[in-house]
Amino acid sequence: MKYKRILLKLSGESLLGSQSYGIDAKVLESYSLAVKEVVDAGVEVAVVIGGGNIFRGVQGAQGGVVDRATGDYMGMLATMMNAMALQGAFERVGMSTRLLSAIKMEQVAEPFIRRRAMRHLEKGRVVIFGAGTGNPYFTTDTAASLRAVEIEADVVIKGTRVDGIYDSDPEKNPNAVKYDEISFKKVYDLGLEVMDLTAITLCQENNKPIVVFDMNTAGNLMKLVSGEKIGTLVID
Repeated sequence: MKYKRILLKLSGESLLGSQSYGIDAKVLESYSLAVKEVVDAGVEVAVVIGGGNIFRGVQGAQGGVVDRATGDYMGMLATMMNAMALQGAFERVGMSTRLLSAIKMEQVAEPFIRRRAMRHLEKGRVVIFGAGTGNPYFTTDTAASLRAVEIEADVVIKGTRVDGIYDSDPEKNPNAVKYDEISFKKVYDLGLEVMDLTAITLCQENNKPIVVFDMNTAGNLMKLVSGEKIGTLVID
């Protein structure tokens, strides 16, 4: 395996599948089987999941429902709902898991403790990080970068519905050009929306590569961690 320990970042919207709201059971099953394949190959896997399929703090604030900080806390709770769904799906296919939350909720999750998280990974358990960083104004992209640095992951792998990073939106522009490899500086200079700037900066400052790839294509995750050139690599 090219990567021994990975941090897999999944968006909440990826769990929608063909639905307009909520969680698609078929997507959960697909992701579970993909993760199990790499776990069975000896890769240590940690996961950060977003909550956009249920609630986004920014949208709640813009819509006048709540203030931004409150909206972000609500979004953190949405990530916990997704994290619990992922945990159940992972365990149904035979994986051992631990759910760690940045916000204390002992009835459903362990509190995030760095050394405990790393110990779980060493024991072959899939660790799911919920509730983002536990702080408002930070995205789950930033949480993914932060946790990857903390647990000393080899790479941040961002699963999306497109097969990499393009110079423009490939879903809107059929002539968009894909990058197989790109530097952090070029991501900044071109204003590419790979992850938010805080997340990108964290990875750059800590020499943590990012791979953006299509999570919905069967076998892609295994190929990626095995060393095949899948998606787009962001590296200095």
